Amino acid sequence: MSASRPTALIADDEPLLRDALARQLAIAWPELAIVAQARNGREAIRLFESHRPDVCFLDVHMPGLSGIDAAHAIGRRAHLVFVTAYDQYAVQAFAEGVLDYLVKPVEPARLADTVVRLKERLHAARPAPDIEALLSALAARLNAAAAPAPLRWLRAQVGATLRLIAVEDVDYLRSDSKYTRVAWRDDGKPAEALIATPLKDLLPQLDPARFAQVHRAVVVNLRAVSHVTRVDDAAQIHLKGRAEVLPVSRRYLHLFRQM
Repeated sequence: MSASRPTALIADDEPLLRDALARQLAIAWPELAIVAQARNGREAIRLFESHRPDVCFLDVHMPGLSGIDAAHAIGRRAHLVFVTAYDQYAVQAFAEGVLDYLVKPVEPARLADTVVRLKERLHAARPAPDIEALLSALAARLNAAAAPAPLRWLRAQVGATLRLIAVEDVDYLRSDSKYTRVAWRDDGKPAEALIATPLKDLLPQLDPARFAQVHRAVVVNLRAVSHVTRVDDAAQIHLKGRAEVLPVSRRYLHLFRQM
């Protein structure tokens, strides 16, 4: 730990979620200096070697090298906190060990408890625990409990043409009577089509790290979000390169509370 203040690294492949956690930490732990933010496990390892932070907040599921892989490389040289989308198997695995974890969306109370534990460890100058065996067991358990691969393609009838739409190109999905309206990028240009699959049936098949339900009738790709504005007890999502404004109902406001 530096003489003046503790330091940390945040690793998450979603920029909005990285920034949100940084803002939450600024409130829960003002003395903490965020010295680096990484987009994946490989970058996390590289930035750790450059900055040697005291604490690393690692998203479990990142492209390429995961948070578990990065933790193996960092080892006992930093105190580790894993961040995970809600998964009963993952949370149970973390809870049974000595690892700190946060569940997305990160709740302020849970973060505050984690900060208290980290401060105690840093103040006592205790080394991080040896967790190599635990990491290996955790990786095996998460792999065994892994959900089926997320949906990759949608088929939509556009006039007389059957279109195959890559899910990663979808900006949002909106319930439209018995259909679902798909808004995506066709060679970078906004496009729309209706598909017969109801939104409630599509939602479980989408990658939860990328797509979030923000209204009973709307699911948005977080990478398509430009900014969010508050409107009384709800909010509105503004998209990159699209004129549409999507509603965020009160039930889902917590997803953007720190953004």
